[in-house]
Amino acid sequence: MGTMDFKADPSAVTINLLLIVRPEEAGGKQRGQRGRQMEGGRVAGLQDDGNGNSRPQPPPQGRALNGRRVSRESSEQTQAVTSYSNEGTQVTVEIHPKNTTPQILKKLSFGKGSRRSSSLRGQDNKGFQSTEAPRPPGGKDLHAYPWDKSSLKSMPVDLQQFEKLDAYALKVNVKNSVEDLVTALLKQARTDLEKVRAIWMWICHHIEYDIVGYHDKSQLSSKPLDVLQTGKSICEGYAGLFEQMCSIAGIQCMKLSGYSKGYGYKMGQTFTGDSDHAWNAVYLDGRWHLLDSTWGSGAVDDSFTKFTFRYNEFYFLTHPALFINNHFPDNSNWQLLKPTLTLKDFEKNMLHNSNFYTLGLLTAQPETAVIQTENGKASISVDCRAATLFKFELNGTEEHGLMTLKKHGMKLDIYPQKTGSHKLQIFAKPSKASQDVYDCVLEYVIECESVNKAMRFPKDLSQPVGPSWFTERQGFLRPSHPDPIIHTNDGRCSLTFTLGKDISVLALLHSDNSSLTEDMRRRHIMQIHRGNQIELKIHLPHAGNFVLKIYAKKKSDPGNYDYIFNYLITCLNTEVKWPAFPQVFKKWAEDYEILEPLSGRLPANRNIQFKLKMHGIAKVLVQADDTSPLTQRGGYWEGTCNTAGCREVFVMVQENANHSFYSHVLKYEVESQ
Repeated sequence: MGTMDFKADPSAVTINLLLIVRPEEAGGKQRGQRGRQMEGGRVAGLQDDGNGNSRPQPPPQGRALNGRRVSRESSEQTQAVTSYSNEGTQVTVEIHPKNTTPQILKKLSFGKGSRRSSSLRGQDNKGFQSTEAPRPPGGKDLHAYPWDKSSLKSMPVDLQQFEKLDAYALKVNVKNSVEDLVTALLKQARTDLEKVRAIWMWICHHIEYDIVGYHDKSQLSSKPLDVLQTGKSICEGYAGLFEQMCSIAGIQCMKLSGYSKGYGYKMGQTFTGDSDHAWNAVYLDGRWHLLDSTWGSGAVDDSFTKFTFRYNEFYFLTHPALFINNHFPDNSNWQLLKPTLTLKDFEKNMLHNSNFYTLGLLTAQPETAVIQTENGKASISVDCRAATLFKFELNGTEEHGLMTLKKHGMKLDIYPQKTGSHKLQIFAKPSKASQDVYDCVLEYVIECESVNKAMRFPKDLSQPVGPSWFTERQGFLRPSHPDPIIHTNDGRCSLTFTLGKDISVLALLHSDNSSLTEDMRRRHIMQIHRGNQIELKIHLPHAGNFVLKIYAKKKSDPGNYDYIFNYLITCLNTEVKWPAFPQVFKKWAEDYEILEPLSGRLPANRNIQFKLKMHGIAKVLVQADDTSPLTQRGGYWEGTCNTAGCREVFVMVQENANHSFYSHVLKYEVESQ
């Protein structure tokens, strides 16, 4: 039974009013069950918990006294429908089948103070405590919007304290009645929070989403006992079972309905017609809190043919400012927000699914789901609490973008190479995750009106681009170029890093418009080591866009090099045509250095000046048509040779003065005469 609370006068008499209405007098036709939404998602790979949903057209809906949509089971079952006005007035209407005599308990009672109603609305409680009639949400229930980034929950929750209770709840196997199930679950629950937790954990791990019933409503029942005994339902059944179990346990609980951005949701879509999802609100510690056991239980696949149990903690007592991302209640008071959002706000706002927050991400810019390019470019940024790795896909491929990692997030610039609409997905994973599985955290629609052809990236460009906290962890510290793109006008550039201990480096150039072999691509980069610093000198073979890929391994490791990161190098000067550096042989030590000549191609019939920095060497010879010795001066070996009559020039060293053996260390080519 409900109460009418006349709040204008605190001493006013409270009236408990029970209206008996026959089905034919209720003014509404009998309805079937509504199809409800499920948070979908891929089970493996680039995981996405898929906060999207398909939206079947449901039958006409019945309504409560305040216009809120409610569901009615069969006409053979008595229903109690509770309605609130904005002023807090509460009316409960019981609807009885025709030709039955309703059980009337104290039709009217007069007295001061609140009225307590039985947990099961007049049914035998079997020793359970009664619950107060649920009150509508008020000022003390409201949370500030937007999210203050303080907590994912609407109240303090220590999940470690729930470990024993969670394990116990998962093992309970009672299906003969809802009351007996609650009795078993509450044996290990003392506080109201623990009672709600036990009920939540049991439902999330024992009720699967009824895909068959979703497609064929004739095989579907959302009655709590049917849901319990079959072990499956759609969200209407999840929410109904949760509500009844809480009622039996003496916990105030409401089943809410509204729109959702669940399975099949399309970014930027509008919501019309009847609501498509159901969830719950529970009253704990003097405030209302929100949860969704349907989405907490698992996910469906992309084809909506298979459900997989995959527990999602995020939807237990979710902070309302986060819950509103994908749940819009019919009654805006149940947003539990100040200020409340309009449906238009809900439609245009960016969808942040549960993965976004459980991975420690905080905000994303822009906040709208649809982005218009400016001069062919769209920019997205994400802020997060801890080091996180990201990937992206534009129309299913990792192309036409430039992603850079930041200490607390990432930045992504997208340059679509076709006009029109493009689907952008962003994936993330913790930096310390053992598995190489990225979860989808964001989706956007990019509307491109013009294409920036100048920002067509080489196919070998890997994401992310440029140095970051990740490359620092790999031993590349204090980069001279922190930006991902290096612009050069004359085709030359130089990068320096401080290297960690025991690191060997390999660097390669890649270009879509070059037919150079891997050896030649390597020879357009010269490594110079000075103590723990490395310099990479780069001479581009021609104009265009190049990818500088950097690999590393431990010097003590005989295995292969591992890819670390890359830069994008751009040169628009079509006059650029630098030759490769001289060929280096095995005996050329890492800390040797060429000062001149740097070009690996020498002019014919010229005297060429040599200056090389080498140590621990007894003699140095330059072999052309004639052999010329170099002289050591202050740590450098210097001298000249003439390129007349030869096609190649070699630099040779004698490491031990007591031996006559010389080793090749450098090779130059001589231009044809």
